[in-house]
Amino acid sequence: MFAQRVVSGMRPTGALHLGHYHGALKNWVRLQAEQPCFFFVADWHALTTHYESPEVIQRAIWDMVVDWLAAGVDPAQSTLFIQSRVPEHAELHLLMSMSTPLGWLERVPTYKDQQEKLTDRDLTTYGFLGYPLLQAADILIYRASSVPVGEDQVPHIELTREIARRFNHLFGREPGFEDKVAAAIKQLGGKRGKAYSDLRTRYQEQGDAQALTDARAIVESSGSLSAADRERLLGFIEGSRKMILSEPRALLTEASRLPGIDGQKMSKSYGNAIAMREDPASVTKKLRTMPTDPARVRRTDPGDPERCPVWPLHQVYSDDNTRTWVQQGCRSAGIGCLDCKQPVIDAVIAEQQPFIERAQPYLDDPALLRAIIEDGCSKARKVAQDTMRDVREVMGLNYGLRD
Repeated sequence: MFAQRVVSGMRPTGALHLGHYHGALKNWVRLQAEQPCFFFVADWHALTTHYESPEVIQRAIWDMVVDWLAAGVDPAQSTLFIQSRVPEHAELHLLMSMSTPLGWLERVPTYKDQQEKLTDRDLTTYGFLGYPLLQAADILIYRASSVPVGEDQVPHIELTREIARRFNHLFGREPGFEDKVAAAIKQLGGKRGKAYSDLRTRYQEQGDAQALTDARAIVESSGSLSAADRERLLGFIEGSRKMILSEPRALLTEASRLPGIDGQKMSKSYGNAIAMREDPASVTKKLRTMPTDPARVRRTDPGDPERCPVWPLHQVYSDDNTRTWVQQGCRSAGIGCLDCKQPVIDAVIAEQQPFIERAQPYLDDPALLRAIIEDGCSKARKVAQDTMRDVREVMGLNYGLRD
């Protein structure tokens, strides 16, 4: 049975903004307390669109990792590493590319979408087309059980599941598989073995999804099975192949509701972002000069919070009492726009203070940062090597030689 494991990564874009924190990092901090997490810097992915300027990636990596740690991602609970320092990602990507149909990559929604948006770059490269396959390798190399993603990334996880399923079908043909499965079922015991067989039949003949879940639960809760027998029985539920790569599930995360200072989605490219560790004076200036309801030309004009870019920030940062005060004060012209913004300013600065404090030791001593990443790369590579050992074996690539 494969371990429960969360895998997620970010392209290195340098210092992160509050949209990154509310959209991803806050969720990472929560997940690391619940199960093992592998968080990686996707530097190879950055090259798919910035292959002509790789020099910008190095500094961006360290700035971003500092912000991960500042947000509360804990290297004692999570494994933090750089994608390119674990070359097994590339090996699995290469091997899966041999059997992945070209049409699967061309139909990924973001492929054509990004080509249309990023017209200033030449994206007619294999690296860009193969981006989803490399992303699948990033996930499958750690046999992830779940991947936290926004709704727009769900098609990538579905593709990853299809690639894992195809790989298992092609290469999970183990000599004597049926005999080994029969022996493993006996190890479950008479009652549990019969229940497993009945549930498998119900799933395969009737498509009963609950039967699939129940059969997996029997296998996963059995203490009498070896790891290899668990893999065989899990694969046998859905077909007649040993499971080599696990199919991850998409762990849907709520999209960040945090807008930029102009009301659009917060983004560096829009010039509307507030950095996670921005100077309080700069934060204050940005928020005080935010646009507000255009109907409030004068201080005495009543306004409508629903039409004001500041209101979504209150929905993130203010409590019920403050939001009620804003609604009543704005609609009656009882408060001015600067009055309305002050609670948000105070809350943002208060949120940033722990970020600034947590980041300081790594800014003072960058060797601490590098030690965390080196340790994480070592841990990640050990897991990746275990997976690749199995992959090479089932593909007949070990040739009787030791790794």
